[in-house]
Amino acid sequence: MRKLKSSGQLVLIAAVFLTLNSATVYSDNSNVPFPRILVTGQGSFDIAADMAVLSLTVTREAETARAALDANSAAMKEVLAAMKAEGIADRDLQTSGFSIQPRYIYPSPKSGQREPPQITGYTVRNSLTVRVRNIENVGAILDKSVTLGVNEGGNISFTNADPSAAITQARTLAVKDAIAKANTLAEAAGVKTGKLLEISEQSFVPRPMQMARTAMAMSDAVEAVPVATGENTYKVTVNVSFAIDQ
Repeated sequence: MRKLKSSGQLVLIAAVFLTLNSATVYSDNSNVPFPRILVTGQGSFDIAADMAVLSLTVTREAETARAALDANSAAMKEVLAAMKAEGIADRDLQTSGFSIQPRYIYPSPKSGQREPPQITGYTVRNSLTVRVRNIENVGAILDKSVTLGVNEGGNISFTNADPSAAITQARTLAVKDAIAKANTLAEAAGVKTGKLLEISEQSFVPRPMQMARTAMAMSDAVEAVPVATGENTYKVTVNVSFAIDQ
């Protein structure tokens, strides 16, 4: 016949039982998904470009590397002087690439033997990135740079010196879009949108967008290059979580 357990043992067993039971309840509750609405909102805002970024390259070829470099340097000095004469500040002028490359010819094989390539000269390239803050001068600057020796590159992109205001507007529109989506989903489900639980910004991506009617950035000079500046679109995406009021 079993002996009755002491009172101390009974208290210990009861405490262990309650602890295990509490842990089980806590674990079960933690696995229950909290009712909420998850939405993604998007907003975009367009503003006219107010700054251009030009990529200009001077390329010179000669029989020797020294001669090619001297010719290239002389032309680039004139280009830099012209940029400064147009009001481009030193901080907006940056050398973005420089290379000296040999030029080869590949003789035809003789008696079945392939001849080694021969150096016939050298090519020197010097690339300059120019930020033009007075966007109306872009056409004149492009024309003058070519006149002074720029003979490669010419890539151009239009941007904004300070897009923060446009990005703020896009963020506001993105949040409003998310709220509208959450309300629509809640109404369709027969519930109500509760308090906002979480919000995060996923990304914003500026991208150039050409207007149907664009202004021509041209100087008074007849030979100036015609340039269409267009607008830039700044886009923001937000992820928002709302509680559900049932």
